[in-house]
Amino acid sequence: MVFNWKDCTLGDVITLQRGFDLPSSKRQDGKVPVVSSSGISGYHNVAKVKAPGVVTGRYGTLGEVFHIDQDFWPLNTTLYVKNFKDNDHKFISYFLKTLNLAHQNTAGAVPGLNRNALHLLPVKIPSLPTQKKIAAILSAYDDLIENNTRHIKILEEMAETLYHEWFVKFRFPGHEHTKMVDSELGLIPESWEVASFTDIADILSGGTPKTKILEYWNGNIPFFTPKDAPDNFYVTETEKSITEIGLSKCNSKLYPKNIVFITARGTVGKAVMAAVDMAMNQSCFALRGKDEINQYFVLLTIKNHVQHLQKAASGATFDAIIIDTFRRLLVIKPDILLINTFGHLMSPMFDLVLNLIQKNSNLRR
Repeated sequence: MVFNWKDCTLGDVITLQRGFDLPSSKRQDGKVPVVSSSGISGYHNVAKVKAPGVVTGRYGTLGEVFHIDQDFWPLNTTLYVKNFKDNDHKFISYFLKTLNLAHQNTAGAVPGLNRNALHLLPVKIPSLPTQKKIAAILSAYDDLIENNTRHIKILEEMAETLYHEWFVKFRFPGHEHTKMVDSELGLIPESWEVASFTDIADILSGGTPKTKILEYWNGNIPFFTPKDAPDNFYVTETEKSITEIGLSKCNSKLYPKNIVFITARGTVGKAVMAAVDMAMNQSCFALRGKDEINQYFVLLTIKNHVQHLQKAASGATFDAIIIDTFRRLLVIKPDILLINTFGHLMSPMFDLVLNLIQKNSNLRR
């Protein structure tokens, strides 16, 4: 039970206000965050609202809540807290996230939030001292998540930089004594070759069990779809899961940890590794290294060629790539010894990235 929490409406706790128009053409270079329904979307030289601020989406992306710690400009697609009414601003930012604002849509066909309707929401609110204690605890978790996120970004940038140095700029160990020869893709080291990407990895397909049969769903097998693709190297969680029966009824397979998934329809070219065994739908491909080629090399190679895949995508209703797209993709294939050396260097780095991602997932829960 919650003791000494006051029953009231959201309008008794805060006053929400619609943001302000600011077309991109009228923005001036500056350091003032411009906040949209999906977060900071640019910068300007003039602020409309003094910090601290709390902003949520009015149209577009609904349900996200952003705490802003510097003077800012909230766009007209947002609602910002105009008056905290003596409540703790950080607590309010966490509190609004619990209200499931995305399901308060009052705009009919076009998703949107009405501030007057939100003001009438019945809520429970604790005293200010309790608010500050709650906010302090949650802020500590947020600080840990932010610190881990920075480390993840640094590690991933290091991995991509090393790949680029070795396999794009050809500054690998011993390159000083390696002869360069002509190829279809320009000068390459003498012992390397130009190959189809399908000589690097097998391209595997997925499938979806019938959505109307309940026994196929909500099982213990994570089911990867394009919307699950994160910005990090690893996907740790999926929105949907299927049962073993569901898996047997579709063209998908249970792919092992470290398989590389790449989105192939609509959003093309988001490549990630599976943190655990997963299945996937037909809008993706799974990439499995051939001839003992490690998955780290497969992931970073396909990431290095994402723009080529996106340019090759086509379709009547949405962009898509097919297996032939990978067959036509020419890549440089180093000798297997160097690929394995690279894999040994990447392994602890990727393990640390995965560990930090999982820590963040636990902290968010």
